[in-house]
Amino acid sequence: MSSVAALYRHPVKGFTPEPLTEAVLPTGGWFPGDRMWAVENGPSGYDPSAPEQIPKQRFTVLMRQAILARVRTRWDEAANVLTAGIDGEHFSVRLDDPDDRAVFEARLTAFLGEEAQGPLKLIAAGPDHRFMDSSRGRVSILNLNSVRDLERRWGQTLDPLRFRANVWVEGWSPWVENNRVGEAIKIGETTLRGAKPIVRCAATEVDPETGERDLAVVRALFETYGHMLCGLYVSIEEGGRIAVGDPVARPA
Repeated sequence: MSSVAALYRHPVKGFTPEPLTEAVLPTGGWFPGDRMWAVENGPSGYDPSAPEQIPKQRFTVLMRQAILARVRTRWDEAANVLTAGIDGEHFSVRLDDPDDRAVFEARLTAFLGEEAQGPLKLIAAGPDHRFMDSSRGRVSILNLNSVRDLERRWGQTLDPLRFRANVWVEGWSPWVENNRVGEAIKIGETTLRGAKPIVRCAATEVDPETGERDLAVVRALFETYGHMLCGLYVSIEEGGRIAVGDPVARPA
């Protein structure tokens, strides 16, 4: 029996994953609390009144700025306050306060140094958008047995956090997710539908603890399997509650 091993949200794109025990997924929407904010690295062209998919290279992201992994953030949903730790200094950011956001932007600019390529600006996605890497990405699923298969063949240990997924699944056969496009997947009260396999980028090269770029995961995927896939984007066809431990199955 396959089941949910872990749930994560990433309130600010590129920053700290936050574990959850449960979540309520909205029909047609996104994983709650995920990629709601992003930090522009120079003007991105994003227009909140007409949101469109923006290349991730226009934001501060791990594929470009590996040391972001050393910044620790935590979002208080009820208060809409982000707690940030940068170089051992901790402070709170009221996300609806422009002055607080400006303080965060200034401290992050100093931390990134030359890797801050343009003015940094913390921006909100709005209700009809999320800063996902794909326009078809609503929820991301990681098959833990696929990660283990790569570990075994490559001879390296991989923290699943490198893949920054929302739902970790235990019990699927390795790489079965690559063939689940268009298929329904039942988790808890929800019905999800496979949208597209996730093509991996250099963000997976970064150790999520140290911020060091230490493993060529994308190259290992290609050399081992002839593809650069690991994970599955799904849409939320029927919303509802999901929780760690819930069975994962194709609906009858």
